[in-house]
Amino acid sequence: MPEQIHPAERLLNLVIALVNTSARMTKDQIRTSVAGYGDAPSDDAFERMFERDKDTLRELGIPILTVTGAGHGDDIGYRIDQEAYALPAIDLTPAELGVLSLASQFWQDQSVRTDTTRALTKLRAVGDAPEAADLVAGLAPRVRAAGDSFGPLLEAIQARRVVTFTYRAASTGEVRARSVEPWRLLARRGGWFLVGHDRERGEARSFRLSRIEGPVRATGPEGAFDAPDADVLEAAMRSWSGGSQQIAVLAVRPERAEALRARALSSADDMGPAEPGVAAAPADRDVVRVPFTSLGEMAEEVLGYGDAVVVLAPAALRQAVVRLLRVAAGLHPASSGGPSDG
Repeated sequence: MPEQIHPAERLLNLVIALVNTSARMTKDQIRTSVAGYGDAPSDDAFERMFERDKDTLRELGIPILTVTGAGHGDDIGYRIDQEAYALPAIDLTPAELGVLSLASQFWQDQSVRTDTTRALTKLRAVGDAPEAADLVAGLAPRVRAAGDSFGPLLEAIQARRVVTFTYRAASTGEVRARSVEPWRLLARRGGWFLVGHDRERGEARSFRLSRIEGPVRATGPEGAFDAPDADVLEAAMRSWSGGSQQIAVLAVRPERAEALRARALSSADDMGPAEPGVAAAPADRDVVRVPFTSLGEMAEEVLGYGDAVVVLAPAALRQAVVRLLRVAAGLHPASSGGPSDG
């Protein structure tokens, strides 16, 4: 016997048929010509299948019309209202096109870069906002390709299946097999991370996908573990991110560091008590307060803005930025040609 068509494929076949019909399609025409409905073993089974599919499509917002024959009221057919189903003309503002441009730059994997570039080119062709790219200059995140482990991990998270893989630890270089209940995939620090419950160690752990060696294998049945409570997941992510939240007090040049400004606290009520010994801000700068959890990540971000951002507090963040600056200075010889003392 031929293999039965999946319900989702049958729904798609029905949409295609009703969109392309010149006038209408009767139930008999649908049963005989639309792939998937011939699987119904009886008239009653077909009626139930078709009515269920019709209701599903309408719930999805697809406008299926009921059309009666001109001479016979019982001669009922169906079609999709083309005007209601068609998308309206795309009219993007510069800000909206800028956000789409930013999203397209997120993926560095060559397999999707071509598709996102082609889509963005088509959107720009219908828009009138050539300056959109300027609105997101300097904001584009860069995340390297996740590799072959991303797909299997994503499927395992959705099915709640345990995964096993070989992992090389960053601190020791030790390579060992891990058995993990996968919870969430996150893009951080220029790469992808898995957060989940390490069964061997009995606690939440994070794993960088680039350090996974070999294939990821899902083991056991679906639903093997319960999805973590929101509080448990939040605590695991907060612990991995570097501890409790702190507030960076930054002096920023006007119209610079838009990514930092976007995350800044909006009112004085959210700022918390001022830290003693906060450095005075230069008169030509704006003072913003930005929450952060990882001192190292925040220092690297501030460093990327050069002299556009100066750390006023906390002192530990200021010292971390200065230390990175000295390391960077030490990578280049002094202007006199001698080695740097940084």
